[in-house]
Amino acid sequence: MKLHEYQAKQFFDKAGIPVPFGVNAKTPEEASRAFGTVKQMCKGGEGFVANVKAQLHAGGRGKVGGVVAVRSATEAATEAARLLGKRLVTKQTGPEGLPVSSVLVDERSTLAKEWYLALTIDRFRAQPMLLASALGGMDIEEVAATKPSAIIREPVELESGVSEPACAKIAATFGSAPDQAPVIAKIARAMWQVFEGRDASLIEINPLGVLQDGRIVAVDAKVTLDVNALFRHPELAAMRDESQEHPLELKAGRIGISYVGLEGNIGCLVNGAGLAMATNDIIKLSGGSPANFLDVGGGANVEQVTNAFSIILSDARVKAVLVNIFGGIMRCDWIAEGLLKATRQLDVKVPIVVRLQGTNVEEGRRLLAQAKRLNLVSIDELADAARRVVEFAQASA
Repeated sequence: MKLHEYQAKQFFDKAGIPVPFGVNAKTPEEASRAFGTVKQMCKGGEGFVANVKAQLHAGGRGKVGGVVAVRSATEAATEAARLLGKRLVTKQTGPEGLPVSSVLVDERSTLAKEWYLALTIDRFRAQPMLLASALGGMDIEEVAATKPSAIIREPVELESGVSEPACAKIAATFGSAPDQAPVIAKIARAMWQVFEGRDASLIEINPLGVLQDGRIVAVDAKVTLDVNALFRHPELAAMRDESQEHPLELKAGRIGISYVGLEGNIGCLVNGAGLAMATNDIIKLSGGSPANFLDVGGGANVEQVTNAFSIILSDARVKAVLVNIFGGIMRCDWIAEGLLKATRQLDVKVPIVVRLQGTNVEEGRRLLAQAKRLNLVSIDELADAARRVVEFAQASA
């Protein structure tokens, strides 16, 4: 679960990570008042400058007008009015963009340096990992792609946390002054405090900025929480902004289905995460493009299969559907019943390729064979099923 910048900075502030003073605003009037509050708290003079920053779960805001400098309460209100209620499109949002429901008004700083510091999970090592680079800022993704050696990785031990040698190496990577090294160590350890205490999967500060006077502040902040641990943190679950989530992913999550929307036109209904990944892979290898990752689960019932099929067909880009089920706990006849129920309830116009194997497979195939009015093909081998569904999708495109 992603948090907004202003929420992440609240965590940072409590943990002792320096952040620019800011106020979140949901209306132009609130933004106007926020400018005055920020100016007062920062003891700003005649030339005081603040940011108005669109709050959304995506990076790249500054490149598309989502972060602007303002010099008065009137300008703050004007820029807030321009952003609030709009959908902001960045490289990370997709073409549909994300809605802006609030803006963060905070002190604008002139930076002497921009560093990058993050804490995440290294899936290969199965442990937390600090990432650091002296080349922070808006183009850190390009740095990662073109200069991967510019980003160092320091493992974090669960029992002891961030080590002294790791802090020293990060400070050396930044090329920091001697008096800045203790501050960097404090920030890294505070990040670990937030990470561990709130069951986070990602904490990112980009940039970790050095002001003209040498002070270090977290200019931006990203925090992603592990949704599987939210049952331990009801106060964090209440911070969820569902307007920032894919509507179909949100609907699927509410009924216990793992769904991730992709960019293709072939819908996939599969049981088991590994099999779903393999199904997406074989569709790509066959020249097609999956529209989703969908794991209906190993113990789903007829109703859940029906709901899953409804979610797939809600995506207007879907031109064909591949159902790939290996029946273990999930029986093939349940899948067949779910498919038949879904097609009776929904106006199904796209072709469906079904590959069933496992428990009660013959009964499942018999049920599907009886439904002659459906645009449905049953194929035993996965490679053949993938090729066929790609043909259907290409013919319908």
